Amino acid sequence: MNIAIIIAGGSGQRMGQDIPKQFINVYDKPILIYTLEGFQRHPQIDAIQVVCIEGWHDVVWAYAKQFNLTKLKWIVSGGENCQESIRNGVYELEEKCSPDDTIIIHDGIRPLVDGTVLSDVIVKCEQYGNAVTSMPYNEQIFVIDDENSTVKYIPRETLRRVSTPQAYKYEKLNWAYHEAFKKGIGISGSSYTNTMMVELGERLYFAAGSEKNIKLTTKDDLEMFKAYLKSDRDSWLK
Repeated sequence: MNIAIIIAGGSGQRMGQDIPKQFINVYDKPILIYTLEGFQRHPQIDAIQVVCIEGWHDVVWAYAKQFNLTKLKWIVSGGENCQESIRNGVYELEEKCSPDDTIIIHDGIRPLVDGTVLSDVIVKCEQYGNAVTSMPYNEQIFVIDDENSTVKYIPRETLRRVSTPQAYKYEKLNWAYHEAFKKGIGISGSSYTNTMMVELGERLYFAAGSEKNIKLTTKDDLEMFKAYLKSDRDSWLK
């Protein structure tokens, strides 16, 4: 099976709203539902689990019924940070998954995941055992020498931006979270599954990405998302 874990456990304080940002309505639909619909539509996704902020489980189930999200099978409470939330989702699947199942982890506030991106991350995971969505880095990156200056840059050809969706075989993923939390490796700060895997000595494999796959963190991101929803691609673009 191919099972999606959608992470929606954050409070979204940087958005500055009264409710968690994943539940903000955009054109009469919560952001989280846009995300879930992308996975619902994809023919290779068999089941969905949402890791949700405490107290919002019933709301998600109600939205699932309203928007006919039939692939949603489980809702799990999030943790104190992102890695704890992902861990909770992974552990909850221990009695529900086989070792060779593919687990696709995705941020609930990335509502524009493309079907081709999802397909490629699944294919690459089948081929290599894991896959992380990635894009080339198109800006110049300089290393800070002191507060005001630099004397060193990193060639952008050596860099990749990695985000979600990410895919891992369940046996390896479950092992990794048990190992990481037992040893305190790759679980603090801005750590995510991908960085944790590297800290545990695993090699990651790149899959296709998309510039549209934005993460809605600020009000400006929200306006960009609304613009994407209203835009029509010109017919001459290939």
